[in-house]
Amino acid sequence: MTATTPLNVFVAGASRGVGFEVAKGLAQKGYQVVALLRTFDARSQLESLGISVQIGDALDDDFVNKAMQRFGSEPFAVVTTLGGKGFTRDQPRADYLGNRHLVDAVKSQPCQRFLLVSSIGVRESAVALPKQVLETLRLALLAKAKAEEHLIASGLPFTIVRPGGLLSEPATGTGVLVADESVTGSITRSDAADLVIQCLTSAKAENQVLAAVDGYRIRSERPIITFAL
Repeated sequence: MTATTPLNVFVAGASRGVGFEVAKGLAQKGYQVVALLRTFDARSQLESLGISVQIGDALDDDFVNKAMQRFGSEPFAVVTTLGGKGFTRDQPRADYLGNRHLVDAVKSQPCQRFLLVSSIGVRESAVALPKQVLETLRLALLAKAKAEEHLIASGLPFTIVRPGGLLSEPATGTGVLVADESVTGSITRSDAADLVIQCLTSAKAENQVLAAVDGYRIRSERPIITFAL
């Protein structure tokens, strides 16, 4: 997969945040994008960029299976930023179940890359966060961990990007990727989205788990070595 390869991309969780920025950035670069939304809030904005919108719940596996057939037999990639709870208290977190449905839906399809946006603090990267933060985010981190494990075990070509603390600030252009699980820091949503898009077009990023942080807001007790795409 290269930057010049025509590519269809299915973006789940595109209503806001990193997912919205990824969908917008891909559309602006000429990719054919299908965006999965749970609500109509961002529909008009995305459609004005030429993005095809699917409204539905990723916790509904039948809906997901149908939605993931939009590209037919053409090769495609998936980017998912799904997270948080379902529509009611009784529903499981989309961090795991929604992402699991996406993974299972594309196992038999020509999916060239499945990119999961997770979080620093998941699995072995728990060493990067204070215990109090880990406890506060425990349910979300456990759900994201299960999603990561399910994706890795699926056999799909994957990339897992774990952003640090996400900032609603203008892009800095100084976001970096790091393979060291002890790294922490923060990054703007726009910069995180840019790194996700770069990973999609990089063969080096295939089957990698990478932290995404701002190069000037990075923290680590070890020497920092950035991951070159």
